[in-house]
Amino acid sequence: MAVLDIQITNASLREITGGIGSTSVEASWVSTSYLIGEIITIPLTAWLGRVFGVRLYLLVNVSLFLVFSGLCGTASELTQMILYRALQGFTGGVMIPMSFTVINTQLPPSRRPVGLVLFGITATMAPAIGPYIGGLLTDNYGWPMVFYVNFLPGAVMLAIVFFAIDPEPLNMPLLWQGDWLGTVFMAIGLGSLIAFLEEGQNDDWFTSVFIQRCFTLAVIFIPLFIICELVSKTPVVNLRLLRIRNLRLASAINFIMGASLYGSVFLLPEFLEQVQNYSASQTGEAMVLIGLPQLLIFPFVPRLMKRFDLRLIVFVGALIFGGSCLMNIYMNPQYGGPQFQIGNIVRALGQPFTIVPLSAVATAGLLREQQADGSALFNIMRNLGGSVGTALLSTMITQREQFHDFRIGERVTPYSPYVQQFLSNQSAQNLQHSGDPAGALQQAYRMLQASVQTNAFVMAYSECFLALGVILLIGSITIWLCKKTKASGAAAAH
Repeated sequence: MAVLDIQITNASLREITGGIGSTSVEASWVSTSYLIGEIITIPLTAWLGRVFGVRLYLLVNVSLFLVFSGLCGTASELTQMILYRALQGFTGGVMIPMSFTVINTQLPPSRRPVGLVLFGITATMAPAIGPYIGGLLTDNYGWPMVFYVNFLPGAVMLAIVFFAIDPEPLNMPLLWQGDWLGTVFMAIGLGSLIAFLEEGQNDDWFTSVFIQRCFTLAVIFIPLFIICELVSKTPVVNLRLLRIRNLRLASAINFIMGASLYGSVFLLPEFLEQVQNYSASQTGEAMVLIGLPQLLIFPFVPRLMKRFDLRLIVFVGALIFGGSCLMNIYMNPQYGGPQFQIGNIVRALGQPFTIVPLSAVATAGLLREQQADGSALFNIMRNLGGSVGTALLSTMITQREQFHDFRIGERVTPYSPYVQQFLSNQSAQNLQHSGDPAGALQQAYRMLQASVQTNAFVMAYSECFLALGVILLIGSITIWLCKKTKASGAAAAH
């Protein structure tokens, strides 16, 4: 539910915009506010889990998540939606690291690979199928249903947590001993960073006073937060764990994986909607091929984790994932859903072999009481990577489209024989429909301009896929710097 809700609204923003009476630029805050709430709560989960106990902490937050989901569906204006989405993200973000913690602390070592596989399914499948589910629900039942859809799995989750997880005593003194100043610094710093990354492109980056202020707050308060946590005797976020080699390197690789995972999920729908004018449901159908084949691959992952070096599995998975991105670097204006199918299937084959074994590498050598803090650090890096990757790719599309538009325009002149032939042919065709020679020529010029812009966009998107392929190659090499580990999570000697 938590991962799905990041992406599920993207396919329905047009309808949500109309429902709450906002502009398309303002509606971007429907996603941004959720991410801000989520990025603030993830680092706090380990500490608050110790204060309230895993069972009570999950039951309360899942219940509140369902309440705020329902309120999102009833929102009638932008301010309400932003508030409800932020609170939904704040409660939903608890589920991601806490599920990871439960796997590593309450499952026996022999069963942890299976638990990590189930966790990996949510991490890679939900972003892929989110747009499809969102478009399907919106087209058939209206945009509020993308929020109401949480009720059924939420009720099941509440029942499972209530009966399957043992209650723990409250540790309220720990609540007052926590580093509250560092917590405030973290909330301001990370919240400002996400707002800067998610809204920067919409507001033309540093030409906006709001974006300048967000950047300034992030630059000031994130270092203050890090200093507070490193010097505090009772840190809310145990950053000292990053001294552990595997957790530090795996978190860095997870940042790259997050940028690639959410970046690829961002690029493909943008391309299909911008270049091919696909509807939300058509785009969602094209994305499904990234998610569904993974269900066939994931069952084999635990067996491979027991037989092979985990670093080798991550290396191969990242190479396959990167290769699928490189398959899209020679696109043309005719590229659509069918042309992406093979690349999407290849991507589906690679992604299960990245997140799951990487999670096991990250937590190798951590003590039981360190698992929650390690989980928070590991998972926040994927979310930060997703925000950074999406922001950079969005900016790259704009900048490279302008560059290619200018370069193509240098060669498309009235003196070019090819251009003259194109205008002549299109004018003749347009004249048959309009009967107006001047209007037919004007329309031909507009078609020429549209063709130049389309080709510029295609080249920009191709370069973005190339960038993803390159950073995945970097991630695949970096994994070899980690220590060799066993699938059960214990570090093994070289």
